[in-house]
Amino acid sequence: MSGERASAARNNAEWCDLVCACHDLPGATDADAWSVPRRSPPWYPDAVTLRPGVSADALLARIDPGPGASVKDSFADLDLRPYGFRVLFTADWIHRPATNRATDPAGEVERPLTPVRTPDGLATWAAVHGGGELFRPALLADPRVTVLARYAADGALTGGAVLNRGGPLTGVSNVFAVDGDATPIWAGIPAAAAGAALVGYESGVDLAPALRAGFTTAGPLRIWVRD
Repeated sequence: MSGERASAARNNAEWCDLVCACHDLPGATDADAWSVPRRSPPWYPDAVTLRPGVSADALLARIDPGPGASVKDSFADLDLRPYGFRVLFTADWIHRPATNRATDPAGEVERPLTPVRTPDGLATWAAVHGGGELFRPALLADPRVTVLARYAADGALTGGAVLNRGGPLTGVSNVFAVDGDATPIWAGIPAAAAGAALVGYESGVDLAPALRAGFTTAGPLRIWVRD
């Protein structure tokens, strides 16, 4: 699954770049990594490695490595402890191949996910998600990004996710459910992505509903932070 792992890392780096650009923070990408020179928005890394064997010294030279710095170690092969970092959490890259929507084994879902199209809708979505000002209206204008919401019969927002398209792959991120059970969200994602090949990452109990929706794991990653 090394190809899926590298593709997932690159797609995730593209999503991080989109979010940072909305905060007037342009990133830089080469064969080794994506990075930003100053602190990224909350919950987002300052660098994402794109291949195994990246030099820790070279990677940290690309960012502000001081307190609050974070690195997504996409291949779980860095040791940043000598630089004052610790592992915040580990996770698994996930992948779901492209499917014919007509024969998709995920089938129909009770309440399909629908795109969020207005700044006010995004503000409501972000408030329920918990991201607040992190998600800015410029994301809605980018054709690569689709913010998805799931609504109850009474119109209340009950969960959502974000899709970002990059080439043949669509990334899945920011999956959440108000009641804590993201199974209906994951079940609706393949149809919302029109059967495209999907990548993302999850950890702990959040991984199980993705696997039930037809995703498979593609290798571990680590998030390093410097307190």
